[in-house]
Amino acid sequence: MEATMTEEKAGRRGRSARRDGAAKPHGVPYIVRNIPTYDILSEENLQKIERTADRILAEVGIEFRDDPSVVDHWKRAGAKVDGVLVRFEPGMLREIVSSAPSEFTQYARNPANSVQIGGDNVVFSPAYGSPFVMDLDKGRRYGTIEDFRNFIKLAQTSPWLHHSGGTICEPVDVPVNKRHLDMVYSHIKYSDRAFMGSVTAEERAEDSIEMARILFGAEFVDQNCVILGNVNVNSPLVWDGTMTTSLRAYARANQAAVIVPFILGGAMGPVTNAGAIAQSYAETLAGCALTQLERKGAPVIFGNFLSSMSLRSGSPTFGTPEPAIGSMVVGQLARRLRLPLRCAGNFSNSKLPDGQAMQEGLMSMLSAIHCGANFILHSAGFLDGLLSMSYEKFVMDTDLCGALHSYFAGVAVDDNTLAFDAFEEVGPGNHFLGSAHTMRNYQTAFWDSTLSDNEPFEKWSEEGGSTDIATRANRQWKKTLKEFEAPPLDVAVDEALCDFVARRKASMADGWY
Repeated sequence: MEATMTEEKAGRRGRSARRDGAAKPHGVPYIVRNIPTYDILSEENLQKIERTADRILAEVGIEFRDDPSVVDHWKRAGAKVDGVLVRFEPGMLREIVSSAPSEFTQYARNPANSVQIGGDNVVFSPAYGSPFVMDLDKGRRYGTIEDFRNFIKLAQTSPWLHHSGGTICEPVDVPVNKRHLDMVYSHIKYSDRAFMGSVTAEERAEDSIEMARILFGAEFVDQNCVILGNVNVNSPLVWDGTMTTSLRAYARANQAAVIVPFILGGAMGPVTNAGAIAQSYAETLAGCALTQLERKGAPVIFGNFLSSMSLRSGSPTFGTPEPAIGSMVVGQLARRLRLPLRCAGNFSNSKLPDGQAMQEGLMSMLSAIHCGANFILHSAGFLDGLLSMSYEKFVMDTDLCGALHSYFAGVAVDDNTLAFDAFEEVGPGNHFLGSAHTMRNYQTAFWDSTLSDNEPFEKWSEEGGSTDIATRANRQWKKTLKEFEAPPLDVAVDEALCDFVARRKASMADGWY
């Protein structure tokens, strides 16, 4: 009880300190889109996909393994249960998920950096889950806790990202059963943005949530979302107990689960887009509904990860056009459910931060932009089919995210932007460079990349050393890390977190698998 009281007091002091001395946000806390989504399917075809998903759910069913509580939930809800196989009447799951909010706030420890998820809002978050990291100096290697912290620092510093992310890379130098404690603490220590917790075991999810309670206060966490958990379906048509127990832990605490099937066309799902989308819809809908059975009204994010494969070699492929266009349909389906959407991201199979990486990444990222994704995981750093987080690609991708801020802004039409006064001043045959209109608008007229080289060839060659963008990105991430200063964290909160981490680590032997 004494420890709980200490943590509660620390949380209150920390919240007071954050209100009194919150740091100014970097850029904007999130994007409010000013361009429409791109709807590509007719009402008739959307209904065909929904009906196929209903048939999958009703006639084939989904298995829920190693979590008897889930099966009990479905029995009480009226589903047809045969062992671990559960079948659902058409429309049942859509009715259950109707209690989930269409939009919610995820609070950050710096209130100025809290994000709004759903509606017309867009949140960029780093890539997630890579066991390897790479850079131009050391090449590809297993990730460490130092790498993990470095990427948090790079994300915190970028004005174009909005979220600290989750497992940015796996810190394999820390025991498997303890690394979640170091990861969540690092997000809190080195970033004042919203973050994600662990999902690799129920107790790790609960540890993550408990650390959020220390930071924000238990009562605040019970009524507000402060942490996300990214849970994956074991496609095709299986939810395993590791994921459902974590999913339920987040929902039970009123925290948002991100429900994501990973469908590799031709392996975990059909090779055809419509069939893969129907499967994804069915799997995701079941997970979203489960959160509402655990706690009605809990926030949840409808997630999707369509991908393809090389049918010649069997290798996964990323950043290809079929999953990209499929994401457009997923966006339409999520909007019909009135659920926030996580979809697509900056995907690439390239092993280097090169032209292939940016071509594939942009193909996939634009699909996230136009499909209406609200939470875009994998916005920066994704290389090597998600096996590697690249320092250089991370910086290149955040630069692209900056350009997308301007893209989302659309085209403003008013007296200033129509610029008739400039035409009157300049007249035929003259230039606008020194006009009053240009002087009035030049600082905000165009997005300005920090990485691109726009100089003449001679200047680029003679003064710039003929560098490519990856080399410039290499210099930039090193400079950023050298100059990084962690955002202030209340001392009492920090001490309470460190005490919790130490006690939890001391309670278990190291586990390496």
